[in-house]
Amino acid sequence: MTIGLTSRAVVSTFAICAAGLLALAPASVAAHTGADPGTPGGPRVAVPQPSLLYRSGTQVRPRAGAPEPPDVSALSWLVADARSGEVLAAHNAHRKLPPASTLKTLFALTVLPVLPGGIRHQVREEELTGIGDGSSRVGVAEGRTYQVADLWRGVFLNSGNDAVHVLAELSGGWRSAAARMQAKARSLGARDTRVLSPDGYDMPGQVSSAYDLAVFGRAGLRNADFARYCGTVQARFPGGGGWSYPIRNTNRLLSGEDGVEPYPGLIGIKNGYTSKAGNTLVAAARRGGRTVVVTVMNPQAGGRFAVYEEARELLDWGFDADGRVAPVGSLDALRARPQARPSALPAAVAPVAAGNAPWSETGAIAGAAGLGAGAVALVLRLKGGRTAPN
Repeated sequence: MTIGLTSRAVVSTFAICAAGLLALAPASVAAHTGADPGTPGGPRVAVPQPSLLYRSGTQVRPRAGAPEPPDVSALSWLVADARSGEVLAAHNAHRKLPPASTLKTLFALTVLPVLPGGIRHQVREEELTGIGDGSSRVGVAEGRTYQVADLWRGVFLNSGNDAVHVLAELSGGWRSAAARMQAKARSLGARDTRVLSPDGYDMPGQVSSAYDLAVFGRAGLRNADFARYCGTVQARFPGGGGWSYPIRNTNRLLSGEDGVEPYPGLIGIKNGYTSKAGNTLVAAARRGGRTVVVTVMNPQAGGRFAVYEEARELLDWGFDADGRVAPVGSLDALRARPQARPSALPAAVAPVAAGNAPWSETGAIAGAAGLGAGAVALVLRLKGGRTAPN
């Protein structure tokens, strides 16, 4: 499928419709695809009130024999169990800080479901305007045609702000993307995040927190496309005329670049850096059937790669502390929950509770993707199969 200049408006319109479809889903649907802690079929977790994570300093509730959390220099950090959402330990979890490119996790959660990877798009000049000075780029060029999947690899591997700009325009526009990201954050219970620039570029007032970024990372791992992109170490990016060039994931804990040892079992997520935010990282690793997600924001010592070494220490601690600490909070604690509605139908045919509704996020995403695919098919019919030049 190839989409040229005349089809862009149609794609954007269908993308917005699909985004609306997701927005109409229950809050628990928009938030995840797995079972909730405390819901039928899911693990039952007793956690303290979320206010504990609003306290300053390090929060941990050790049991007998529990290891001490590592002494790291980050302004804020958090360790959580990805399956249950239990927060095992945190330091200034809700401190509002610039997120840098880790905010691209929220961009992907918002836009991935409405842009099928097989769409081909010819980039226009105006889609590459407004990229901030010093931004990381993957090399998107005006007039060149890319698959949406190529652009997503540019976002996750090279943190390409140029790719973010094009994807945002395809999904309805830059301001629309920021507004939808804000709404998505709220639906997930991420209340510290304020979105002004969808690519994470420093903007006055744009903030997130270790808590919110862990929420985004955990939710991302439940999206198959997100998980695949964030765990890709290397790929090739189109250079035009059939030529391509290699790109490699800048998350050094995954790729092992610049002398940073890869972390065993790491499954990705996203790193970032700006002069205001410092180094930031959301990382997840799997070991022995458990997945631990950590956030590290702005280490104050140890040099430019300290964010990876501090994440390594926190991941190690998270696995070692399994079963030996009580949770200090939950990544689900602040998410809006739909209120149960009484049903006049017999129990045998009454609809199930929203948390277990047949309309799961997977179904909503499939519906959204179907709208996008339908838009592409319609465009192709109208254009009589014509393709845009490479």
